[in-house]
Amino acid sequence: MSAIHRRHFLQFAGLAASSALLPASVRGAVRTPPQWSKLVEKAEAAMDQYSVKLRDRFVVVDFSMPSAAARMLLVDRESGKHRLLHVAHGRGSDPAHSGFVRSFSNVPGSLASSRGAYLTGPHYSGQHGPSQRLIGLEPSNDNAESRAIVIHGAWYSNDDMVKRLGKLGRSEGCFAVSEAQINPLLEWLGPGRMLYADKV
Repeated sequence: MSAIHRRHFLQFAGLAASSALLPASVRGAVRTPPQWSKLVEKAEAAMDQYSVKLRDRFVVVDFSMPSAAARMLLVDRESGKHRLLHVAHGRGSDPAHSGFVRSFSNVPGSLASSRGAYLTGPHYSGQHGPSQRLIGLEPSNDNAESRAIVIHGAWYSNDDMVKRLGKLGRSEGCFAVSEAQINPLLEWLGPGRMLYADKV
């Protein structure tokens, strides 16, 4: 990991105790909490299946957890370290705004989150500021580009939302993180890497 990437990786701030740095383990296999191991294995299998060349860093999202939990796991294979962030899900996946993903959809206009393997695309600046395009690699998410499913920052994903409401707000299917974390996340992740989202 370069000095720049290491610095940005360590710059994530204001995270809850539940999102503290996890213990290092061998080649990114996460053992605490146990459910991360399954998603990391799925992400690694997807990287093999889709011949992802950049495998030093990747992201998994556990949508079986509520939005109040830090459920986006950043895996750094080179350092053996991991980081957890809060991330919102789509309104169409949680119509009652319970804080839980009830269903997935890949249908345009559904405003729902989609499960499966994504490849990170280029960075750009859009209506939500700094953002990153995502390419859906599977039938469950292959409309990601046409649906404009991206990674971006949003006020409704800021840490104070959990403190005030006990949950995050909802996106239109995008992976929305806090405004304070979007820039270091995008620099750390970069294009050509894996984001894998699912329930366990």
